[in-house]
Amino acid sequence: MPPILTAETESGAVELGPVLSIFDPVHIGIDEFGRPVRVPLIYRNMLIGGEPGSGKSGLLNAIVAHAALSLDCKLVLLDGKRVELGQWRHCADEFVGPNIAKACSTLRRVQKMMDNRYDYLEACERRKMRPVDAFGALLLAIDEIAYFSATVGTKTQRDEFATLLRDLVARGRAVGIIVIAATQRPSSDIIPTSLRDLFAWRFAGRCTNDSSSDIVLGHGWAQKGWTANVISPTNPGAGLLISESGSPELVKVAYLNDATCAAIAAYATLLRSTVREQTRDREPVAA
Repeated sequence: MPPILTAETESGAVELGPVLSIFDPVHIGIDEFGRPVRVPLIYRNMLIGGEPGSGKSGLLNAIVAHAALSLDCKLVLLDGKRVELGQWRHCADEFVGPNIAKACSTLRRVQKMMDNRYDYLEACERRKMRPVDAFGALLLAIDEIAYFSATVGTKTQRDEFATLLRDLVARGRAVGIIVIAATQRPSSDIIPTSLRDLFAWRFAGRCTNDSSSDIVLGHGWAQKGWTANVISPTNPGAGLLISESGSPELVKVAYLNDATCAAIAAYATLLRSTVREQTRDREPVAA
């Protein structure tokens, strides 16, 4: 049973309600038969690709919403447009807008955190973090990889961003670092095969051609009849989801409108600030 928090008001303590856990499967939508689709993200990463309006943003916000309500998960958000993930900035531990220098420095800090956690696991002679560990998971959500890796800044900065991202995707899973990366430019220069294959979950929204669909899902799926190129433009949110060991399946991702995102984000901010206050109140006072 998830914990129930209380917040102090003028009239006394008020229950805020149950919270989620990042160790729970995340509800992302429904399949073609109307059944709910839930994906486990702990110890995994997800790549999201597709044209504008294909459901990429809906899936990204659904995952961030779950993480925001999970008090065992820190939030680090990178958003070159500022407004795609901007509603979650107040409940995020770090929010980076269109600033590649800050994006790189943030990824370096996450990389250092990852290395420190591996030092801890090595000392404990373990291979994975557990829910009972003092440090929680961390969700790193990036909207539009291409903005940071191929558009702004110097070549040195773009290369550093790509290198840091690859390292976090490759090594972060065992210590609870979950990378969710989205792009509306699924091309080989943005998503090389060596990077794509590190993502356990991959979602292809509507794409302009079979090649773009294969860049997200994996080589050869279009020849087998699985291509996001055939998804109708009048069916936003529909896409093909594939795991690291399985076949694609057609899903319709959940949609959270602006008002719903804002309400969830405000509630998550209240939950997280309440936890920080209660933790601070329990800290021993120095003599």
